[in-house]
Amino acid sequence: MINENGALSGLKVIDLTRVLSGPFCTMLLADMGAEVIKIEPPKGDNVRNQGDMVEGFSSYFSQFNRNKKSVILDLYTEKDKEILKSLLSEADVVVENFKAGVFDKMGFDYKTLKSINPKIISASVNGFGSKGEMSDKPAFDFIAQALSGFMSLNGTEESGPMRAAMPISDLIAGLYCAFGIVCALNSRSKTNKGQKVESSLTSGLVSMMAYLSSESFVTGKAPKKSGNNHPILAPYGIFKTSDGEVAVAPASDKFCHIFLETIELLNLLEQDIYKNNAKRMENRASLNEIINKKMISNTSDYWIKKLNDAGCPAAKIVSLPDALNSQLIKDSEMVISSNGPEGRKIKMTGFPVKLSETPARLYLSPPLLGEHTEEVLKNLNKKG
Repeated sequence: MINENGALSGLKVIDLTRVLSGPFCTMLLADMGAEVIKIEPPKGDNVRNQGDMVEGFSSYFSQFNRNKKSVILDLYTEKDKEILKSLLSEADVVVENFKAGVFDKMGFDYKTLKSINPKIISASVNGFGSKGEMSDKPAFDFIAQALSGFMSLNGTEESGPMRAAMPISDLIAGLYCAFGIVCALNSRSKTNKGQKVESSLTSGLVSMMAYLSSESFVTGKAPKKSGNNHPILAPYGIFKTSDGEVAVAPASDKFCHIFLETIELLNLLEQDIYKNNAKRMENRASLNEIINKKMISNTSDYWIKKLNDAGCPAAKIVSLPDALNSQLIKDSEMVISSNGPEGRKIKMTGFPVKLSETPARLYLSPPLLGEHTEEVLKNLNKKG
């Protein structure tokens, strides 16, 4: 089965990736209709045995490998390397996330790839880029969060550095690689030439910190950790109520005025220590204390309705299960399910990008290891 109406239908991708960053990239392409052939070693992608298991099937693997075909090849053998060359000769894109230089050592450097298929786009996701002293070092999301400066910005002065809960550098690198591939495809449509595409865990994170980096470029200093507070606005953050907490985001002086007026504390702006944002930043602790004492007098629902009705953004802080079951997520169609390769119903997150004419869709369940080897190689032999 294929997604004939997908934005990337007709595109053939050879997927040599494993674990997360690369599989996320190729999943994005597959969701939009590309035929993605996932090449796995005889033991399979490592994450087939990680995460919560349902009758021996990994939910982790399922989330990032839907809409793909699984083919087993042992690339330590010359025979299977030749099969891979044949697959590459008719592919549009090859994606790998080996440590920088490993694919070259396997005999698939870019010069060789171009000789096999001059139009092929060779995409790589790695840890630290392909140049410099770090290029051949082992990379994981935790290390990328540490080296990029990202981890140093999270948390508070009391907590010290904090990692993001999700493997954010893997996901960003995968997203950028998919973006780079689409850019390269557009270029190829005009030049008839393929090219190399590269993204890395650290580069992706650094690019996402442009907002905070702008301050460091000017001052040469590291931004202060602000935890749940905003780094340059006050009041802004999480405030206590009688039955929990509420996130409030007064993103300008206008919204600050609305917020304080709604909770009947507008008179604070008449005080010198709170009269403008700079002063409020200096005295954030005392300001937050006053706001907490006021808001704890009523419930979260009460304040959220009151603030939203007034035009000030406010929301409950919900758990992930509550979010996944919320009306918001249902309306956004961000939870979908597959019946699975053996009839099992597997829930997964949906498609964040909505296209009106060529939408993403789930058309292939996450594959069993080697499920499509015979099908793919049979078609390859027919063409050969």
